Amino acid sequence: MRVAVVGGHGQIARLLHPLLVAGGHLPVALARREEYRPALEALGAELRLLDIESSTADDFVAAFEGCDAVVFSAGGGPDGNAGRKRTVDLEGSLKSIEAAQRLGIRRFVQVSAMVDQPVADDASEAWKAYLVAKRDADLALRDSGLDWTILRPGRLTDAPATDRIALGADLPHEDVTRADVAAVVAAVLDRPDTVGHQWHLIGGGLPVDAAVDAALGG
Repeated sequence: MRVAVVGGHGQIARLLHPLLVAGGHLPVALARREEYRPALEALGAELRLLDIESSTADDFVAAFEGCDAVVFSAGGGPDGNAGRKRTVDLEGSLKSIEAAQRLGIRRFVQVSAMVDQPVADDASEAWKAYLVAKRDADLALRDSGLDWTILRPGRLTDAPATDRIALGADLPHEDVTRADVAAVVAAVLDRPDTVGHQWHLIGGGLPVDAAVDAALGG
């Protein structure tokens, strides 16, 4: 498949691209800067320029042209800017969903967050806005009619991949490496039996494929 990766220069995306290539796919990295091209091409991805915040749904349609699946892994970042959590994490997802619908792209995998966990009283406004944006983006995707899978990772770390993860409907807010999240995205993308499932994702437990089987009740 030709896979449009929204947030294509993000930390998870850059770990995902080689995995997609290894699986026989062509990652199409949607990113906002031409200067990213050499690094992304070195990972096996094709760069298409797209600024999530300033681009319209029509721009997303043009960027997704010829693609067979979408992975939304964009995030507004830990910059404390509550407004960007809406414009990137929510509105970026909404425009991606609309573009997929208009082009007839059925498969859509979304990297979200554990939005159903308790929020500390002293949590920042940006963190609260992030959780609301991710929650609303997940709701929109579930209602989209697309062939969706939603992954809700715990605390993201930059540690190396472990190939040991847990998937489930109700898991604690624990650590998971970005590399393992990328591996799970690549795994579920290729599995039609994961369509319509939303899972928490943390480290530990089983190898990725076995964990997906377990989450499916296999």
